[in-house]
Amino acid sequence: MLDKVTQVSKQKFVAADAMAQIYTGLGEKSKAFEWLEEGYERRSLGLGGVGLKVDPVWDPLRSDPRFADLLHRMNLQP
Repeated sequence: MLDKVTQVSKQKFVAADAMAQIYTGLGEKSKAFEWLEEGYERRSLGLGGVGLKVDPVWDPLRSDPRFADLLHRMNLQP
């Protein structure tokens, strides 16, 4: 899946949160946080609202202090 999305991203826009979800699913937390930070910096619509706070796709990252920091910066207290 990662290879497919990487190929698509060469021709079309792929949202940072989509990439973060893929890396989260693969258990690659550092890469997932890189993409979450990218989305935060670009103010990605996929990271807006409370979805990041409650969506179970992000459960593997919740115990990481970087996740709490990101929620804090988005005014979404953990």
